[in-house]
Amino acid sequence: MADLSTFTRFARTYQPGEIIFSEYEPGDSFYLIQAGRVKISKIVGDIEKTIDILQPPEIFGEMAILEGAPRSATAMAADTVKVLEFNRANFEVLMMGNPQIALRLLKLFTKRIWDQKRRFMILTLEEPQAKVADVFLMLAETGTAIGTGEQEGEKREFKVTMDDVAHWAGMSSQEVQTILGHFANQRRVELFPDKIVVRNISDFSRFVNSRRKK
Repeated sequence: MADLSTFTRFARTYQPGEIIFSEYEPGDSFYLIQAGRVKISKIVGDIEKTIDILQPPEIFGEMAILEGAPRSATAMAADTVKVLEFNRANFEVLMMGNPQIALRLLKLFTKRIWDQKRRFMILTLEEPQAKVADVFLMLAETGTAIGTGEQEGEKREFKVTMDDVAHWAGMSSQEVQTILGHFANQRRVELFPDKIVVRNISDFSRFVNSRRKK
């Protein structure tokens, strides 16, 4: 991991429940998490949905730097959070002073833009079953550690919990549990304490595509 010791003057600490920034407000800073978890939530319709839980060494708020647009979500400290805060002025100092982290940030920026657009696609689906199915399609596409699928024909294995799926789908854990139980009865998924197995990922792909508005 890149050495960030020279950037301690940018350190900030937030207490559990403290708002780091709110959706729709202007912003010119992004944050690199050093300790603790940050909850990212968004208003969908009239309901606030948790869309992600971030942990070190993830970044958030970078769209303010990339697009200069208002905040697209609310960031709140889930527990005691320590971050490095960078704005447009000191961002250049960071990029010039540490090429290693500069490259890492550019890669993270690219991935995060894709992630946000992909997760928004999940939230725009109207049918709850399609949202849950699309979470597994997203994880299969990204191949991230928490969603790494071991291929065996069309079968995919995901190291995720129902709570994880609920976060990405913008739904309650109870709703997701009911839907996954329904999928299990249809023999579309197999449920385990530490993983969820999708028996036919192409089946989910066809199902979601048939529910997505053209």
